[in-house]
Amino acid sequence: MSVSRRSFLQAAASVVAGASTAGAAALAGTPRKAGEAGPLYPAEDLSLFDAAITPRPFALRLGYAAITWAGQDEQAIDDIAAAGFHGIQLRSGVLEKYGDRPAELRRRLEDKGLALLCFSSGNSPEAAPEREAEYIRKHVANARFVKALGGSTLQIISSRPKDRAPTPAEYEWLGRLLNAIGRLTLDIGVRVAYHNHLNGFGEAPDELARVMDVTDRHYVDLLLDVAHYAQGGGDPVAAVVRHRDRLALLHLKDVAGAAPPPGRPQREGYQWVELGRGRIDLKGVIGALRETRYRGPAVIELDAVPEPGRTPRESAEINRRYAVDALGLLP
Repeated sequence: MSVSRRSFLQAAASVVAGASTAGAAALAGTPRKAGEAGPLYPAEDLSLFDAAITPRPFALRLGYAAITWAGQDEQAIDDIAAAGFHGIQLRSGVLEKYGDRPAELRRRLEDKGLALLCFSSGNSPEAAPEREAEYIRKHVANARFVKALGGSTLQIISSRPKDRAPTPAEYEWLGRLLNAIGRLTLDIGVRVAYHNHLNGFGEAPDELARVMDVTDRHYVDLLLDVAHYAQGGGDPVAAVVRHRDRLALLHLKDVAGAAPPPGRPQREGYQWVELGRGRIDLKGVIGALRETRYRGPAVIELDAVPEPGRTPRESAEINRRYAVDALGLLP
C-alpha cells in the first residue's frame, strides 16, 4: 500500500497527541476507561514535596592527640584509651616502627577501642617547586598507611618563609601542591586537611582564607586549630562560621598568655594549656559548631604537659572532664 508523505505526518501527529494525553492523564492520576492502555508510570503522591527537608543535626566525634607523649606512642594509645576516649590522632613518628607493619598498629588500636581520626603527615617545607615530587610521594605514601590503619584524614602543615609573609606566587604554589596531593590521596580513600598553624602559610586569619582560596574544595579540607587561630590574631568562633563549608576536623586546644595585638600574630609569650585554663572561648566554639550543624571529628590537642610533675594521662583526664562537664561533649 502506498502512503503519502502528508498521510504519514498526520498519522504520526495523532500518535504523539494520544501519547501526550495518556501521559498527562497518568501524571494526574486520571482513572482509565475500559479497554484503554494503562499509564506508563503509576500516579505519585507529590504532597511530600511540600514538607521542608530537616538538616542533619550536630554530631561531634571526640578524640585525643598523641603529641603530648612526645613519641611514646604505645603509652599514648594505652593512656588515651584508659582516659575514656575512643578516637586518636597519631603523628608521622610512628612510621619508624610501624611503617611496614600497619596491620600490627591497627590491631593495637582496635584492641584499645580507638579509631584513627587523623594522622599528622608532617610539614611541607618552604616553597620549593624543585621538591614537589618528593613532597607528593611522601604524603601519598602516608595516606596509604592511614588507609591501612582504617583512617581517612591526612593532616598537612605548611612552613612559612623566614622573617616574611609568603608571596602571592608562593600561595599559588602551595595551592597547586595541596591539590595535587589531595587528588591522589582521594583515589586511596583519604582526604587531605590543611592545618592552620603558627609559622605556617595560614597563620593569620586572612592568610588561612587565602590558602582556602587557592585550594580546591574537592581535594582539600580544613583542620581548624582554634588556639593557633586565636594566637594568629583571629576569633575562632567566627572562624567556624567563616569556614563552615570547608571544615572537616577541629583541634580543640587552649592557650594562656597575652593575646596578640589586633591583626598581628604573636609567636612568643604564650603556653598551650589544658582546656578551660586559657583564654579560648571554647564554649563559643562548640556553640558555633552546633549552630552550623557540624558533623565530624574534633581532637583535643596539648603539645606538652604545662605543669611540672603532671603526666600526659593526667592532662588527658583534665581535658576529658572539661569536655564532658563544661562543653557537654561525649568522648
